[in-house]
Amino acid sequence: MVNESEYFKEAAANRVRVLSEALPYIQKFTNQTIVIKYGGAAMKDSNLKDKVIRDIVFLACVGVRPVVIHGGGPEINTWLQKLNIEPLFKDGLRVTDEVTMDIVEMVLAGRVNKGLVSLISRAGASAVGLCGKDGNLIQARPVGKEGVGFVGEVTNINTGVIESLVDSGYVPVISSVAADENGQAYNINADTVAGEIAAALQAEKLILLTDTPGILSDYHDPSTLINRLDIQKARELIDQGVVSGGMIPKVNCCVRSLAQGVRAAHILDGRLPHSLLLEILTDEGIGSMIVASELMNN
Repeated sequence: MVNESEYFKEAAANRVRVLSEALPYIQKFTNQTIVIKYGGAAMKDSNLKDKVIRDIVFLACVGVRPVVIHGGGPEINTWLQKLNIEPLFKDGLRVTDEVTMDIVEMVLAGRVNKGLVSLISRAGASAVGLCGKDGNLIQARPVGKEGVGFVGEVTNINTGVIESLVDSGYVPVISSVAADENGQAYNINADTVAGEIAAALQAEKLILLTDTPGILSDYHDPSTLINRLDIQKARELIDQGVVSGGMIPKVNCCVRSLAQGVRAAHILDGRLPHSLLLEILTDEGIGSMIVASELMNN
């Protein structure tokens, strides 16, 4: 039988060893901006949510500058159904009429956003919730597709709002609702918003939390995970149909942000506990990392 005292001593020693091994990574990313798109199962499962929030707070506490962008599609669907409104999609975009836009704004900028702010604050960091309308943070225009209503795309990011908060020690938590120059609200894909914000901030990393292990050579086989690739390879995989469906806009979002100066983009499985720390603070990582060029990043 294992002596209880010895067990706890060993557990404590393991914790200290892990922290010591993480030191070079902490030093590397201190004062660096990391944009995290938070969504998928990691938002729906309370246990996973707690671990993601703790990871974000850990990063903030050791000097990393996290900026959190979030979606909230399942919760939007729940509220639409409560009001007897059928959620509709066209070409992967949520059809957003005037009533749906009101609900999207209520859910994303209100309930989901402030819930995440509260969780981060309770876990020990200071957070401020924003939507694209706050401080003219995200300027938008219609996405330009017929039949989707008030679905928008980003035209400009006001980085001053975000930088002021981060410089003051706050974690910005941003929902993907924005407005045009006339004040009309638009629903924008959260991955897109995260990519544009990462590019505008010249972030060290863009991280997308998803419900897949990453980019797979065979999407039926998790063991075919592609750990690292560059923009050229990412585009080839899209052309070959290896990257397909809902993964295409995520990869395109990463490619666009890298082309604008983000150093690395990551697609991670948010269903894996502490996936953020595993990717950032270890050599092995756990997802797919995309870089601008292998020649530039070796």
